[in-house]
Amino acid sequence: MATDSTDEHAAFSDSFRVTHRRIRQSVMGWCFKPMPESKLIDHCVEIGIEGIEGIDAKFYPEAVQKGLKIALVSSHGFGNGPTDRSNHALCIEKLKTGIDTAVRFGAPSVITFTGMRVPDMLDATADQNCLDCWKQVIEYAEEKKITLVLEHLNSRDDSHPMKGHPGYYGDDVDHCIDLVKKMDSPRFKLLFDIYHVQIMNGDIIRRIRAYHPWIGHYHTAGNPGRCEMDEHQEIYYPPILKEILATGYQGFVAQEFIPNWKDTVRSLRHGAWVMDVA
Repeated sequence: MATDSTDEHAAFSDSFRVTHRRIRQSVMGWCFKPMPESKLIDHCVEIGIEGIEGIDAKFYPEAVQKGLKIALVSSHGFGNGPTDRSNHALCIEKLKTGIDTAVRFGAPSVITFTGMRVPDMLDATADQNCLDCWKQVIEYAEEKKITLVLEHLNSRDDSHPMKGHPGYYGDDVDHCIDLVKKMDSPRFKLLFDIYHVQIMNGDIIRRIRAYHPWIGHYHTAGNPGRCEMDEHQEIYYPPILKEILATGYQGFVAQEFIPNWKDTVRSLRHGAWVMDVA
């Protein structure tokens, strides 16, 4: 497990603040629980991070008032997505509510998921179920100028309920891109989670190059373990982040790692340093 007792990054300091701002950084709030949302908001502001997501919407006004942007709005969960038609009414309601919330707070995107595999259901049926559900929302998203982003998740890691999602249907990023293309809307894109893609598919930079027209949001974390983006994990982030910039992407890239370091604020500051590429 990584610790912050010794730091192998000589250039990183405890006084670091974001300076280059080429990557529009966001932070996924759930990763830092039990830190209160208000404290996380304050730390993000102090470090110079631009956005926040994955916090209860009741904290959105405070985040905005303190100078943060809401980078991504929640909707239905990954466990009750539209692969199962019995979830469609809930998914549609949550997505439309999320769109309204995004408009209210100036957020660009709302997250969606495929949901879990349904026993004995053919992939073609699951695909059609998802498309049928999203097509009941996409005109509303287009009207409101909000992008729905489909998150690809890994189904391999069963060590922790938020490090992997066994049984998740959208666990192949190439398949998720096919679903995005079938939606055929500028307001329906992929949430490219680098951590999950590394586990399930790999070849991250080449996939970013190939898929960037259909990518609407990025998440990051170290692998294995959904840890800090430090020297104890296998993904080397600087060239990945530079490739994202080379594609012309102008949206948010969110830190979504679960801190292992004893000082979680230092962990957050280190993540901001890694992502603040020159």
